[in-house]
Amino acid sequence: MLLSGGMDSCVCAATAHERHGAGNVALLHASYGQRTESREARAFREIADFYGVKQRLMVHLEHFRAIGGSALTDPDIAVPENELGAPGPNGSAIPVTYVPFRNAHFLSVAVSWAEAIGAAAIYIGAVAEDSSGYPDCRPEYYKVFQELIRVGTRPETQIEIVMPVIELKKSEIIRRGIELGAPLHLTWSCYQSVEEACGVCDSCLLRLRAFEEAGVPDPIPYQRTVSARP
Repeated sequence: MLLSGGMDSCVCAATAHERHGAGNVALLHASYGQRTESREARAFREIADFYGVKQRLMVHLEHFRAIGGSALTDPDIAVPENELGAPGPNGSAIPVTYVPFRNAHFLSVAVSWAEAIGAAAIYIGAVAEDSSGYPDCRPEYYKVFQELIRVGTRPETQIEIVMPVIELKKSEIIRRGIELGAPLHLTWSCYQSVEEACGVCDSCLLRLRAFEEAGVPDPIPYQRTVSARP
């Protein structure tokens, strides 16, 4: 289970826990030089403790900071504030917070670990529709990667990519998490703050809007909280 510490991956972890039990779940966290990596790592540890998962792996993909090209990893690129849905560089539909081809790196580590420990599935909290529009969160992306796993691992290896929330709206993910008793209060989504969520970056705005639509309060602290509805 790829667990970033965010809301979507937390609900996926809750799903994996419900289906397989803590003793059959292994949690993987990848830091990649992002602005909030220390806070996300803390969220990962606290969620793992909540579920009593012992098998954990934390990796550091520092090359993303050297590569740059994203507001999440390059300090010279500002994180947009109060601009949800605004065009990215040169009018692109992809926002500046997109980290180039990031999820392929995460999945590669996950496949290597899964094959080494004999895991049968990789859970990932990608969301296609109600998200920031990242190209590596689309269902077709994971369909292609599934084939890559098939041809790039041992003949006897059978690893399925499982995406429990990919077709859900963020508000539906929250409702699903509540049904499962997921520890949403331990999650972290903010792109730029580590003490209190900023409340104005794309990720905070998407999260705040989702909690509004779900009709429940967001349990994490914010520097400012305004309506995130369009």
